[in-house]
Amino acid sequence: MTRICFHIAGIGLLALGLMTTGCKPDESPFKAENDTLKKQVTKQESLLSSLQDGNKVMQQQIDLLNQELRDAKKATESAKAEMSQLTDQLNAQLAQSKRANAEALKTAATQAAQQLRIEEKGTQVETLPRPLAAVAKVVEESLAKNGYPIKVSFKSDQKAVYVTERKISNPASLEVAGFRNQYLITLQALPANTTRLGVRAEFEKVAQGGRILSVSQEETAEIERRLIGEIHKALESPSKT
Repeated sequence: MTRICFHIAGIGLLALGLMTTGCKPDESPFKAENDTLKKQVTKQESLLSSLQDGNKVMQQQIDLLNQELRDAKKATESAKAEMSQLTDQLNAQLAQSKRANAEALKTAATQAAQQLRIEEKGTQVETLPRPLAAVAKVVEESLAKNGYPIKVSFKSDQKAVYVTERKISNPASLEVAGFRNQYLITLQALPANTTRLGVRAEFEKVAQGGRILSVSQEETAEIERRLIGEIHKALESPSKT
């Protein structure tokens, strides 16, 4: 009887074990899904980290560009300031140069007049019924027309002085002498829009071999009167009235 009871109890325990084993749930699908989710999270975290690193690099590039722009702006402003300073210095130098040039021309005209020993009694003088500016223009045109480049000139509202280059004509033959001549012309403004014209010539005749021939005062005066006559004629032209 006792053996039968133990046998029955063993069978019961075996059946209970089988029932317990048969009711345990299968966790393999959940584990696979969990692993998949973990992999996706890891991948997203890696992607997020890469994006963050990329943003850092981009921000560094932006900061570098901004710094370069600031440096370029500073350099441009510095260059503008330096250019403005150089321009001011150049303008000051130009103004000083103009003043010095005007003084030099004035001094040169004075020295040239002294060199030619201009004297009232040795100069052909005539008063013209035209303002100084009009007479000065005609004088310049007449000198250019006759081949006398202006070497030195000085002009103001009341006075003008012209000294020409020395014009040289070589002797044509033993019998026909050449010449060399230089003019000094003075203009002085007078009341009633008139102008006092003074012409002085330093006229010399030149023989072959460069020998200087004597010239009478009348010959020199004739040369001076010719220029005055041409200036008169030009002023009386309809285009000058």
